[in-house]
Amino acid sequence: MKVLITGADGFIGKNLRMALSERGGFEVLPVTRATDQATLAQGIAQVDAVVHLAGVNRPQDPAEFAVGNADFTAHLCELLRATGRAVPVAFASSIQAERDNLYGLSKRAAEQHLTDYATYSGAGVGLYRLANVFGKWCRPNYNSAVATFCHNIAHGLPIRIDDPSMPVRLVYVDDVVAELLRFLSVPPQGAARLEAGPVYTATVGELARQIEAFGEVRHNLITERVGEGLVRALYATYVSYLPTEAFSYEVPKYGDPRGVFVEMLKTKDSGQFSFFTAHPGITRGGHYHHSKTEKFLVIKGQARFRFRHILTNELYKLDTSGEKPVVVETIPGWAHDITNTGDDEMVVMLWANEIFDRERPDTIASKVDA
Repeated sequence: MKVLITGADGFIGKNLRMALSERGGFEVLPVTRATDQATLAQGIAQVDAVVHLAGVNRPQDPAEFAVGNADFTAHLCELLRATGRAVPVAFASSIQAERDNLYGLSKRAAEQHLTDYATYSGAGVGLYRLANVFGKWCRPNYNSAVATFCHNIAHGLPIRIDDPSMPVRLVYVDDVVAELLRFLSVPPQGAARLEAGPVYTATVGELARQIEAFGEVRHNLITERVGEGLVRALYATYVSYLPTEAFSYEVPKYGDPRGVFVEMLKTKDSGQFSFFTAHPGITRGGHYHHSKTEKFLVIKGQARFRFRHILTNELYKLDTSGEKPVVVETIPGWAHDITNTGDDEMVVMLWANEIFDRERPDTIASKVDA
């Protein structure tokens, strides 16, 4: 399938081109500001679909709104009509098309040109009034507050907020790309107003505070809830702006004659992750918990886990090694320890269901031997 993409070297264009290259079966004809009219006409004559992303939103002369948005789209429609084919078109319009400013009027005029083309040709046309799109490869200090905040905070630069209470509607670039891919597989009948989403709502102040919190993780080790929704998308965007020298960071390491203990990551409501080592013959632990639970995974060496019920003195032991991954859980009310039974250093991953609280450690010393 041949897909012509206008604005192919822009933010959304780069992400869409990468997604199409990953899937295979697509040939992309990129159109940029450097593309001449002959090349554009030749491309239109042979394509199976058009994704129209090009536009002007920060002109030096306000007249460029009409030229870059409405007039260019009208020209594109003329070339499409000349093919005599019903070539589907997905158009990246803007929520500004709902307003009567010069930018919004030019986008609305572009929508009308495409609607007329759909009526004339019978082609499927998708009109996407996109909210503020954000994600990797977006240009900072241009027209995206998210890109600017992420870039500046990642580089240790100040950010400016004139009105922290200002609401913003946002859509993540991966969701936009997914919708455009869906459009290419199933275009609508005629012209249709389509949605890319989900669309998130936040204030400018909320966005800034959330992005600043991402940077604090490297100091307090407590991760934000980055697994879903807006926070997930913001975190991926923030990390994409990190300079190469910030791709890594050190975490504290605590050592004693037994080995070392290193905390890696803490969560707000699901505990923390760490690892520890033990030299041959060393035993670690020797305590019990009333509520805290843990999961151990030996990733190197030989280990013996021992348990004792603190009321009945029932004993239990098991041996594991890094050769066969086995998760061993600690049970409330059972004292437990772990011994390196091998000849080499033992390395053990550890997850605890809560962050260690020195004021309420829920860790009571108790030997496993009855």
